[in-house]
Amino acid sequence: MPSTYPSFRHSVPWLILLLEAVFIVLSYFLDSIVDAHFPYPDLQDVSHMLIFGFGFFLTFLKRYSFSSTGFSLLIVILGVQCSILMEHVSVLLTEISLSGIPGAAMSTVAVVISIGAVLGKMNPMQSIVMVVVEIVVFYVSRWINIYLLQASSHVSMMHVHLFGAYFGLAVSSRFSEPSPRSEKNASTPRSDLLSMLGTLFLWVFWPSFNSVLAVEKDRAIFNTCLALAVSAVAAFAFSGLITKDGKFRMTHIRRAALAGGVTIGFAADSIKHPWIAMILGLLASAISVLGSFCLQSCLPTLRTHDASGVHFTFGLPAVFGALAEVVFFVMDIQTKLPSIGNEVLLSIGALCFTISVALITGLITVSSFGCWILNG
Repeated sequence: MPSTYPSFRHSVPWLILLLEAVFIVLSYFLDSIVDAHFPYPDLQDVSHMLIFGFGFFLTFLKRYSFSSTGFSLLIVILGVQCSILMEHVSVLLTEISLSGIPGAAMSTVAVVISIGAVLGKMNPMQSIVMVVVEIVVFYVSRWINIYLLQASSHVSMMHVHLFGAYFGLAVSSRFSEPSPRSEKNASTPRSDLLSMLGTLFLWVFWPSFNSVLAVEKDRAIFNTCLALAVSAVAAFAFSGLITKDGKFRMTHIRRAALAGGVTIGFAADSIKHPWIAMILGLLASAISVLGSFCLQSCLPTLRTHDASGVHFTFGLPAVFGALAEVVFFVMDIQTKLPSIGNEVLLSIGALCFTISVALITGLITVSSFGCWILNG
């Protein structure tokens, strides 16, 4: 991590202890509010994704490969504790838990996605502050999506990809872009291999992630497996087509192999035909690879640097998946309701609201703490 921040010993450890003290005190007052009964396999699979999948996924920069693996564990643990407290607050205010303990772990995905966008730019203190702010804002966003925009708990959770990607990009826009030849922006075969290992962990456990809050779990798992399989195969094809020498690029494979799982998540339990899931996986892979090929050069003009390509791995595929879910929703209810205008507007409004909140709060976060923590 960058060293341009106050003494590590006099800042980060005390901040961690302060947060733990706050978590313990709040947990004492909010004790026994959230039901502790939940299916442990769901939590186990999500934990594998967070610790092993994203932990290794963020090792592609040679300077931060090992430190990012260890620090991602700290980020995940703090994020999960903060998410559990927000579940307590949700029950206290609304008497309804948004998604339980497994959902609290799923919400932490937003944080690790955002960390991927700013990897190599932020120091540990900055990242820890970002964890707390992002988790709180994401839960507020979910409350509004569920209770005002009438989004389902499952769909509102799938917005975690949108929120994490665009919150991270907003924060990244306030940091200077490293030189292409900089050691901070370089990778090695070993770091690329470790990052690909993280992709494999994520690829294997993604069906569990998409099915945790799904109404029909078996269908969600089946459709997610199909979409992931097609997107992974298509990633190799598109990578070979767009490279000048016709060779596969692990950067393309690492991103596009997961795009199908991100896209299908919004409607994984409602798609009744396997070929639809396969088409979504194919299109998601194309959006990821071709999007990075065509749009990567546009990010510097927006003063944004996407360190690990979260925009093309999670952002764009999630936007496509959310729009596809609206289409499937319309096709499903058009024979049941005379007018579907309000439902469509609410669904699209939830999508736009999530992206807007992520961008605005990301900019506010980095600006508010810029003179104190976020600029050392």
